[in-house]
Amino acid sequence: MISSRASQQHQMGSAHADYPGLKENEVSTGTTIMAIPMADGVVVGADSRVSTGSYVANRVSDKISQLSKHIFCCRSGSAADTQALTDYVKFYLQNLSVETGREPTVKTAAHLMRKMCYGNKERLLAGVIIAGWDAADGFSCYQIPLGATCLKVPFALSGSGSGYIYGLVDSEYRPDMTCDEGRVLVKKAISHAMARDGSSGGIIRTVVIKPTGNDRDYTAGNALPFGPTGY
Repeated sequence: MISSRASQQHQMGSAHADYPGLKENEVSTGTTIMAIPMADGVVVGADSRVSTGSYVANRVSDKISQLSKHIFCCRSGSAADTQALTDYVKFYLQNLSVETGREPTVKTAAHLMRKMCYGNKERLLAGVIIAGWDAADGFSCYQIPLGATCLKVPFALSGSGSGYIYGLVDSEYRPDMTCDEGRVLVKKAISHAMARDGSSGGIIRTVVIKPTGNDRDYTAGNALPFGPTGY
């Protein structure tokens, strides 16, 4: 008689021996993304590792997608699913901007994304953060985790590496931080997550969003503020 553990492994297949919690044909995915609205801007950041199980498919992926002039989306989950979702939302926001003659709001972008995620939640693996600036609400960010709940939050963290850094961000976040201080915190937090989470790694990309323009930046893997050499 086959034991329950052996039967479970047999059903999942030998390809998932290192990941016993996965279903057949399912792969392990992971990332670390975050966004922090400030008084003078919004800082979004992400690592760059795309993994399929224990294999790193892309070590310098850009997980920060621009949806409109002042609205960005940080993507976690399935790269294919989230890229398709951001393409759809970007298209709808462009049409809305042409029809109304004004830039879309962050809230509109977030609820469009939420509607698409919820309507396809059985077929998609997507957890995203929508952040940016608009004339109605100023600087804001919305978190849409797996399951497609849409929450407006003071700051947002998501992905497999986020569980390692909630305490760090809670202790160092201040509502009156400047964008320079926020960028330092984002890089510090993501580098800590990358040091602990095997599915997060590569480089750190950040974007500071302001009404006057957006400033992109990246930190190379050998210049991270925290890493194994700092133990």
